[in-house]
Amino acid sequence: MYAYLAADRFYGSMDENTMPDQSNDNNQETPPGDDTGNTVSCVVPQGMTLENIIDLTGELEHLNELIELHLDKSGGFTCTEAYFSTVQPVLDLLEVEIRIRYRPDMTLRELKLLVQDWVDKEIAECKKQ
Repeated sequence: MYAYLAADRFYGSMDENTMPDQSNDNNQETPPGDDTGNTVSCVVPQGMTLENIIDLTGELEHLNELIELHLDKSGGFTCTEAYFSTVQPVLDLLEVEIRIRYRPDMTLRELKLLVQDWVDKEIAECKKQ
């Protein structure tokens, strides 16, 4: 599962331009398939969470801008549940985007651009509405 990635494995296997080495990922889930039996390679490194990806890419402030737009559009929030009911769908969509577009040979810079581009598009959509 994607619970966590041991820091020594992750940071020990990359520099600023590469993603973690996946050679020891024997416990990864099988990629999902479609009705034709074709598999889709969208499995991010085992243990990598959305939080890890946002931290690594430095996109927290950018993502927060999008979250604030969504919260403003929804009229703000009055309790923790209201906050999470607005924020969670946005984070879920970002996670899906990463799972779809991620490739094992992706560099950290490419991952940052993936997140950055998605957030930019969502901000533009939010401002149009």
